Amino acid sequence: MKSSVESQSSGLDKAKIVVAIALVLGAIAGFHYYGDEPLLFRVLGLLAVVAAAGGVMMTTAAGQAVWQFARASRQELRKVVWPNRQETLQTTLIVFVMVVLVALFLWLVDLLAGWGIGRIIGLGV
Repeated sequence: MKSSVESQSSGLDKAKIVVAIALVLGAIAGFHYYGDEPLLFRVLGLLAVVAAAGGVMMTTAAGQAVWQFARASRQELRKVVWPNRQETLQTTLIVFVMVVLVALFLWLVDLLAGWGIGRIIGLGV
């Protein structure tokens, strides 16, 4: 059973999410409503309202969870050992050679299959 603080927080979070969604939908509607205005102003207005909606979302538990996930992902990305230039070029060359070999093999299979089917149905006689 939830405590009153958790249910109030949950209710408040739901209200904030609804407000954020309403802001984004309003920004999209405004972007189209002011279609005669310069595109730059419409885009800037849209971005400003979407940023405000993001700010509202960041005050919710779900927004905080997304932020923590993004921070953890960034930390994990820093742990990645990226290949150096030589390793990248060697891997690219191997992939290119394999693509050419597989393409040649499939071309030969197609050629032989076409010839065989043509012989079976009488086109190659």
